[in-house]
Amino acid sequence: MALVNPHGKQKKLMPLLLTGEELKEEKKKAKTLTQVRIASRESGDLIMMGIGGFTPLKGFMGYDDWKGVCDKYKMADGTFWPIPVTLSTTQGQADSIKEGQEIALVDEESGELMATMKVKEKYKIDKAHECKQVFKTTDLEHPGVAKVMAQPDVNLAGNVKVLSEGTFPKEYPGVYMKPAETRKMFEDKGWSKVAALQLRNPMHRSHEYLAKIAIETCDGLLIHQLLGKLKPGDIPADVRVKAINTLVEDYFVKDTCIQAGYPLDMRYAGPREALLHALFRQNYGCSHMIIGRDHAGVGEYYGPFDAQKIFNEIPEGALETVPLKIDWTFYCFKCDGMASMRTCPHGKEDRLILSGTKLRKMLSEGEEVPDHFSRPEVLKILQAYYQGLTEKVEIKTHKYAEGA
Repeated sequence: MALVNPHGKQKKLMPLLLTGEELKEEKKKAKTLTQVRIASRESGDLIMMGIGGFTPLKGFMGYDDWKGVCDKYKMADGTFWPIPVTLSTTQGQADSIKEGQEIALVDEESGELMATMKVKEKYKIDKAHECKQVFKTTDLEHPGVAKVMAQPDVNLAGNVKVLSEGTFPKEYPGVYMKPAETRKMFEDKGWSKVAALQLRNPMHRSHEYLAKIAIETCDGLLIHQLLGKLKPGDIPADVRVKAINTLVEDYFVKDTCIQAGYPLDMRYAGPREALLHALFRQNYGCSHMIIGRDHAGVGEYYGPFDAQKIFNEIPEGALETVPLKIDWTFYCFKCDGMASMRTCPHGKEDRLILSGTKLRKMLSEGEEVPDHFSRPEVLKILQAYYQGLTEKVEIKTHKYAEGA
């Protein structure tokens, strides 16, 4: 059996990243163009377009695409898409740019030249409407809402030529992978039924349990973690990579899973982001997407299983990648092992509920982590990371005190 097709009518990967002489010439030309500085979310989206992760997107969305995606999950040409992929700039800069003009897109933090774009359209959006549709809230405490509401007033749309993958290839060698690379790995291993496990936290026992359920039912597993920006307090990617490598080496059968990373920022869009996760995992070659409790959620904005329910609300055949829906999982002392609501008959007093948020809180506050919450080898890495943070704070405070 073959792998799932890439998303879209063409059924093939459509990477927009230039190479060789073409890249050299476009970079030369880009130096002569008006520069528009872009945020990390937009840089991540560009890189995903560049490597084919956002196939079949050809660039940043216009107004009709934005409206269709917000209200009907589809772009103007009918392509299924769950979250707007847009680029914004200030009114002043937008006024200085003509439709049909080519511009250079530069990452605002690194100064890296990311892409060129031929501006097809300039438009304004109702940001609150986007937030209500995508995040189900306009509360500025929601990190995704805060980002959308803070973005500049005018959106620029047009096809792009991607010139850079940022720092990801150098920063995460062997982990950062393109869809063409994961697809080749799956094919070389003879895998066609492949599940993806989305991660923005180190793997605790619930994640491990979900992963092993997938391995029991599929040919293999892609442990696919976010390498872009998170909210304050989340554990950085390099620490997660180390922790996950240790877990896989010690607790998984060899050659049953691949660890990789992708270059997006988290949007924390809950159900809508679950759909986006499934969509681009289809491009990476995954037939299944593990959807557990509170997938891509934050705070109390979504019900624990809203991200599973949304797959029943989209048009049939919108995605080839299907959800692997798994109930609330935990360690049960009476069962003497990991279980879920579907398999464990015991009460909550017998269960150790596991979550990334809870683990981060315990580690950051120096609390003792209960047995069965996480593997000891993983805890050791995470405790060393939090100890390092504490030492940095103490040194900083000490210096400040001396200066005072």
